Amino acid sequence: MKINFKNLTVRVIIGIILGILIGFFFPEFGEKLKVLADVFIKLIKMVIAPIVFFTVVIGIGSMGDLKKVGRIGGKALLYFEIVSTLALAIGAIVVNIVKPGKGFNTSAVEGGDISQFTEQAKETGHGAMDFILGIITDNIVGAMAKGELLPILFFAVLFGLSLAAMGEKGKPVVALFEKLTDVFFGVVNMIMKVSPIAAGGAMAYTIGKFGLGSLVLLGKLMGSVYITMFLFVIVVLGLIAKYYNFSIFKFIAYIKEEIMLVLGTSSSESALPRMMERLENYGCSKSVVGLVIPTGYSFNLDGTAIYLSMAAMFIAQAYGIDLTFMQQITLLGVLMLTSKGAAGVTGSGFITLAATLAAFPMIPVEGIALLLGVDRFMSEARAITNLIGNGVATVVVSKMENEFHPPLEVKVNLPMDARQAI
Repeated sequence: MKINFKNLTVRVIIGIILGILIGFFFPEFGEKLKVLADVFIKLIKMVIAPIVFFTVVIGIGSMGDLKKVGRIGGKALLYFEIVSTLALAIGAIVVNIVKPGKGFNTSAVEGGDISQFTEQAKETGHGAMDFILGIITDNIVGAMAKGELLPILFFAVLFGLSLAAMGEKGKPVVALFEKLTDVFFGVVNMIMKVSPIAAGGAMAYTIGKFGLGSLVLLGKLMGSVYITMFLFVIVVLGLIAKYYNFSIFKFIAYIKEEIMLVLGTSSSESALPRMMERLENYGCSKSVVGLVIPTGYSFNLDGTAIYLSMAAMFIAQAYGIDLTFMQQITLLGVLMLTSKGAAGVTGSGFITLAATLAAFPMIPVEGIALLLGVDRFMSEARAITNLIGNGVATVVVSKMENEFHPPLEVKVNLPMDARQAI
């Protein structure tokens, strides 16, 4: 079988394999290659803010019907809350059955420095009022410069609503933003050419710094997390997809390039711009994609929800803390709040976990040091689950709104993989 080296998926896989080999045989050199992934993620983050802003404004501004905006937003948020809560519950159920932390020797793992995570958790704040105030920015230009997704999203919604209310007068602005969006997606396509190098650098760093040996000690937890997320995608999201008449397997195959990119970089944000473009090609309307995907990156992090509930319960089990049923329900309630607004950048799940344990004093926050060595490996699973979950959500909301038009009906010139994915 001939290998197509021009295919992005193939190149990313080769980059990942080379990264693993470099990290294993040359660990010190592998650690230094982290800069390749950092540069790539910074390049992607550079275009995320304007793409999210323009896409949301175009989606709302071109609708003209403010009731439709509220209806789509309401359905999306309801879906997010139901599915992410289900993800939290599934994580808690599995960790109670498998009990990966039971009998764990906490002294067997050298305690790492967790101060950077606890400090960041304090700075960002995860209380209800912190979350609400965090949505509103003092300076939208500053929010865009920092890449703060929630404030950008909120301002874009207001801007889009104002544009929609203008009617015909607002259409030239919408047309201008559409042209600017095309320009930014062109920039994304240029950045994507170096993604295999970034994926290789990220893998070399992970293996070089933490080593394959760190997987053995915490293998039971890692195995539980991976299996739970796999079952969540195939069973839960699969059933949702089946109910709305599309195949989860064909959908995953369609977004395989984005999945491989996330696997390499451990960040679902790295695939955000491309994912929006792919979903439009898949058949979702621009307006639904513009509203659901950016919102989902803050409110629909299924993989992060599963990880948080399992990691928190693992730490409790490792320290021999037997939580009652009501205490576990309380913990899930805290997680429902803290998991919202967690960004797709590597390490944010760890920061959120630190904030959760700080708000739930029954589990020692220093317990997150037990996970330092393997968090990077698990972050790949949660980032991929987040990506697939948000993709499925966008298709579901599009179908709810009758805003889903398969490529064969509307875009006959699309690549064959886009047509076969329906």
